[in-house]
Amino acid sequence: MIFQTLLCIMFVLSLILPVFAEEKDANLEEIVVTGEKIVVPTKQTGETVYTGTEITPKGIELSGQKGKTNVYEAISILPGVVFESSDANNLATEQTNIRIRGVRGYLGAMTVEGIPNYGGNPMGPRAYIYDLENFQSIAVYKGAVPADLGSGVGNRGGAIELRPLWAQKEIGLKLSQSIGSFEYKRTYLRFDSGEIKPTYTRFSLSYSFTGQDKWKGPGEIGPRNNLNLTLVQPIDKNIEIKIWGNFNEIEHDKYRYLSYEQTKDLGKYYRLDFNSSITGVPAQDYLYYKFNREYHKNRDLFASITTQITDNVKIVLKPYISKENAKIWDGSSNILGKPGVQERTRDIERKGIIAELALDFNTIKATAGYHYETSDMNIYSENYWINNDGSLTYKGYGVFATTGTTYLYSPYFKLAGTIDKFNWQAGIKYFKFKDSATEGYIGGVPTLVRAPYLDREAKTYDIWLPTAGVSYAFNDNLEAYISYGRNFIRPYAYMPILSLYSRLYNQFKNAGIPLSELFKNRDIEQSDNIDIGLRFRKDFIEVNPTFFLSKHKNLLTVVTDPRVIDTSTNKPVNYQQNIGKAKGYGFEIGTSVYVSDWLTFYLNPTYNHLTYDGNITYSGATLSTDGKQVVDVPKWTVVSGLIAKYKDFEIVPQMRFIGKRFGDAEHKEEIPSYAVFDLKLNYIKEKIGMLKGLKISLEFDNIFNKKYVSVINAMDDTVSGTTYGVGAPFTMRGSLSFAF
Repeated sequence: MIFQTLLCIMFVLSLILPVFAEEKDANLEEIVVTGEKIVVPTKQTGETVYTGTEITPKGIELSGQKGKTNVYEAISILPGVVFESSDANNLATEQTNIRIRGVRGYLGAMTVEGIPNYGGNPMGPRAYIYDLENFQSIAVYKGAVPADLGSGVGNRGGAIELRPLWAQKEIGLKLSQSIGSFEYKRTYLRFDSGEIKPTYTRFSLSYSFTGQDKWKGPGEIGPRNNLNLTLVQPIDKNIEIKIWGNFNEIEHDKYRYLSYEQTKDLGKYYRLDFNSSITGVPAQDYLYYKFNREYHKNRDLFASITTQITDNVKIVLKPYISKENAKIWDGSSNILGKPGVQERTRDIERKGIIAELALDFNTIKATAGYHYETSDMNIYSENYWINNDGSLTYKGYGVFATTGTTYLYSPYFKLAGTIDKFNWQAGIKYFKFKDSATEGYIGGVPTLVRAPYLDREAKTYDIWLPTAGVSYAFNDNLEAYISYGRNFIRPYAYMPILSLYSRLYNQFKNAGIPLSELFKNRDIEQSDNIDIGLRFRKDFIEVNPTFFLSKHKNLLTVVTDPRVIDTSTNKPVNYQQNIGKAKGYGFEIGTSVYVSDWLTFYLNPTYNHLTYDGNITYSGATLSTDGKQVVDVPKWTVVSGLIAKYKDFEIVPQMRFIGKRFGDAEHKEEIPSYAVFDLKLNYIKEKIGMLKGLKISLEFDNIFNKKYVSVINAMDDTVSGTTYGVGAPFTMRGSLSFAF
């Protein structure tokens, strides 16, 4: 406690002392400051209106070690982005939660230079498979999403583009070593070959190892191994080939979530976790930590081939392949009537290509492209009963959701121009997804049993996605803009409905309801988004206030079907259909103040009013949800911090505030607001002998040791059944990095 008290004093002093430091030079009216940028406005190639925000290398640094292995941590400094994790160092892969303007992040897009990253069960991006040292910046689009970003399954939750740090022209070696609380350790190494003559080939190769103990309960997080490769090969002055590859593998034990009642007494349940040993009682042993763990292996490879036909005409081809293998084990109190363990398997392969033609005639720019992808997602679960001695008895398949090959077709076109101080752009994207037919099976022991009622017919989904934007620069310091974009997410969450149908197979069959009927009303979720904003830049201050509107339809919402009774509850069965609606508005204010070259201040508040548009019927009852804030969406969030420098030293206090929110649609489960304070201390030396970029860092997270609810694990955005993760306690880390 003494050490933490000292840290609290340091944190307060870091906020106060810069105001008095170097007072003789504090006449700000006479100073024109060019501070180190944290975020900057961004747009895609071939566009003229800035619709996104780019996090610079300095901005990425603010996330510290927690951001090295999770993209969402790095972007959480932006207004409108809420990221939470159950783990102190963000290594617990899928025990996290992100929302962008209130929409769950797994409904968003993530790309590496336009190449989509996503998987299934859960649907959405894999934010934990990269080392951020291998990227030079991150672009985030929260409203209108550029058409040329490979959206994969969709972008209703915004879009993230990772921009690689390609192999450098100078030879170099970078090393870093980190240690911290809970036996945290991380080693990172990157080698750049520099240009190799006479072909001017250059490549980079990096490797990292990361691991730790869980901060509560038994078990470990890791080991995590990551390998990254980039290669740049110019053919002549008009042709360049770039290759990017990434391999990531991690295994870890899970954290146990709490019930709502337990969250109301965090003094007692804050460190509640899985059992450390077998008790001999199956009704307790499903909570054994080795029955609750995960393993993930991801491999991604793409090429970017750019041909400059003329000064005004360019062709880009981006072929890619992505593979994912994962196994997730979950203990359960009831598997086929007894305590057991369910093992979920994901075996996913995606292959595709993006072809693009870009025309640039200065005042007019045009881009036309086509995205094609095939995917095979083999996803299934297997069941085991727990014996008294802790051994497992195989009880066959639970859900067999293996599909045939699915196809994605997506042409797009953009046109943009500039007339004096007026910029404009418009685009259209067509998205078509062909879902495959599948044959149904139910679990037998030891083999599957054919079940025609579980067959699904092939189905095609499509949507038109327009975007448009205009901006006007009144002068060098002030620009106004407005943008519109339609975002989407293709049908998802197949496993819950397949699991329900398999469990109640006889009841559905006796009612004459084949599985295909439950999929007939599945559709593409859609949202229309408008941003209206200003960008003001004057000497030492940058302010970007944005007012946003959104309207959502075809949202996946739980409905009640009275034709079938769920034998576990003796109530009508519930499952999801695309019938929900929501609407919202709010504002963000991104503010950076460069007081001097030694002091930068940022403040990013957000107000978000996102509500249900109508009541919801669940378990035969009508829930009073119309006009209520969507589950897990706080109305107010604030991210703020300082970067204060003195000679080679840097101090960075940061604060994150998350407002009150609810874990259920009727607002019966209220989660209180919280604020967490972090502190980073850096010593940076640009050059010492042969060493370049020497950096020694100390990081202190949650310095007041706040106990709070972090991840809200809602079954969906509409009903109860929510479990809750808690935020990590006070955590320390130290790191040393340098380059040759």
